[in-house]
Amino acid sequence: MGKYSIRVQKGYINFSSAHFITYEGTRCEALHGHNFTTSLRLDGTLDENDYVLDFVKTKKMLKKICDAIDHKVLLPTDSAKIRVEQRGDAITADYDGRFYQFPADDVVLLPIPNVTSEMLARYICGEMKAALKAIGADNLSHIAVEVCESPGQGATYAEDF
Repeated sequence: MGKYSIRVQKGYINFSSAHFITYEGTRCEALHGHNFTTSLRLDGTLDENDYVLDFVKTKKMLKKICDAIDHKVLLPTDSAKIRVEQRGDAITADYDGRFYQFPADDVVLLPIPNVTSEMLARYICGEMKAALKAIGADNLSHIAVEVCESPGQGATYAEDF
């Protein structure tokens, strides 16, 4: 018996966000932004409608996740190098004495160690997996999310259900 997959990638399922990452153990890049694009692949058996999952439903779910981080500053809460604190209506990020302060409404705190494309793909995958479980999509066996920060430059995270 064959296997089935669907793939969703649309120009309107994206997010524009600011971030900075730590790298090489002791360095931190400058705050900057990207117009991130996403794609999703789902593997599974066919349901009673003879599809893995309805494309319309799938696109709406992925767009909702991307919309929640669109036009925001993305900060990691699980970083060993970046300390993030909320003080009133402000969020402060501190990397080795280099401070950033943002209005809390402009920030999304993500439970990841670094705001890399790899970690964004993992985060979106987790959110999508939870949304799929909530609608009872129990025919799925595998999920993969790709996040590209520019054309031809991205990362994919995948896991089994």
